[in-house]
Amino acid sequence: MPLVEPSLLEILACPACHSPLREDTDAKELVCTSETCGLAYPVRDEIPVLLVDEARRPS
Repeated sequence: MPLVEPSLLEILACPACHSPLREDTDAKELVCTSETCGLAYPVRDEIPVLLVDEARRPS
């Protein structure tokens, strides 16, 4: 089951670098596709939290 509607995912972008986002359904996150950024934004109650302060840095 998708975390967000596919049509919404098409228009969302990383707030930090403006790259497209992809879903990580296991972690319940939207992950930046940029190799230099890679921030992971949580999805809570089906709402993406696209705040850089709430994002997780890649490990």
